Amino acid sequence: MKRDQQYKDSYKFTVYSYIGIIILTILILLMPSKTIAQDINLKDIFKFGTVYGAVNGGTSLSDVDQYSVTNGLQTSVIETPYDYSILFGVRKIKKFGYEDKERFKNGTENSFTDAATLGRWNNKVEFLFQGEYKRQQGETYLDQHHFIRYIWDEECEECKYDWKHFIFKVEYVKDGFADVEYFEASERFTYTYPKMDNLTFNIGAAHRLAVPYGYDPLAEWLLSNGNIHYTELAIQEGYTVEFDGNGGVEYFNPSGNSVATNTEVWEAVVIPTVLADYTEKKRNELDNTIQHSLVIGFDYYKYSKKSWLHTWGNLMPWHYDDGNQFSYHKFNGGQWYDYSGGVIFGHWVSKNLGLFVEGTYNKYWNRTWHGFSAGLNYRVF
Repeated sequence: MKRDQQYKDSYKFTVYSYIGIIILTILILLMPSKTIAQDINLKDIFKFGTVYGAVNGGTSLSDVDQYSVTNGLQTSVIETPYDYSILFGVRKIKKFGYEDKERFKNGTENSFTDAATLGRWNNKVEFLFQGEYKRQQGETYLDQHHFIRYIWDEECEECKYDWKHFIFKVEYVKDGFADVEYFEASERFTYTYPKMDNLTFNIGAAHRLAVPYGYDPLAEWLLSNGNIHYTELAIQEGYTVEFDGNGGVEYFNPSGNSVATNTEVWEAVVIPTVLADYTEKKRNELDNTIQHSLVIGFDYYKYSKKSWLHTWGNLMPWHYDDGNQFSYHKFNGGQWYDYSGGVIFGHWVSKNLGLFVEGTYNKYWNRTWHGFSAGLNYRVF
């Protein structure tokens, strides 16, 4: 039932993302002929795009021996199945100067660049549609990352300030390992000071559709001392307790099967499962919420064959409070900061020695997820 609900939620989010992408595409194509639509050639939308697929696998956690002396010495082995991933995607994103243009796409590489706000193409549609079904450390996930981006560039030689870019972007992210999933649409103006054309600032609005992060179904069961009525909650969920009159006790699950014959096992083994099941059930009963936010950000990109730096950041300092019972405002007690950013840096110190640092960091609501890579290369001639 849990897995079915997860896939239903994933399917619902995917439908939302594709609907948003279709609407955005239609809006772009229906713009007046002298604005954005004038720069779009339908034949070019998929030109230079790449369709890719890959299967990857490897050893997972090693087997663990488990011992028991309840009925004499007994030994069992906890096995973790091997890891694997099945990846499929289609993308059209112009590569930056530091990216390997000839490398095959197999899903194991770090695509930190995909998180950047700005791309290298103006007046062209860029997109990424990628899904990956994988098993990692015995748990299975269906990860997805889809986005479509359009940067409108209108040259203005007489403008004192260079407000020449307007960015449309819709994106859907689902990361099962980080337990985060949302759909986001944003529209931003960008500002580039003529004397610093490597640095661009942007400001606009972001709209995110997600489950009500921050909602705690167990809050209503908390006592003033911080404890919880866990047995009462379990009885509400269908568990039963029987006393034999001699100090013994036995606990049964909603199906009538015995799950514990003493309080220690009940509290240490069964109750954590009860709380997890109850929390998941209550969250699945809620509808997704829409969060409208102010977003400001920057992008910086400078490249040469010897050294390059590409960095970006986004900050959402203010969020509209619609008074929803399960809004994050109520959980947080007011406004909060959501932010994301990334950096890709490389430098050849000499013909032989090179250093690199790259990674991304994201914090949305009470979720954080990140990735990084750093090191050095030494080439022997």
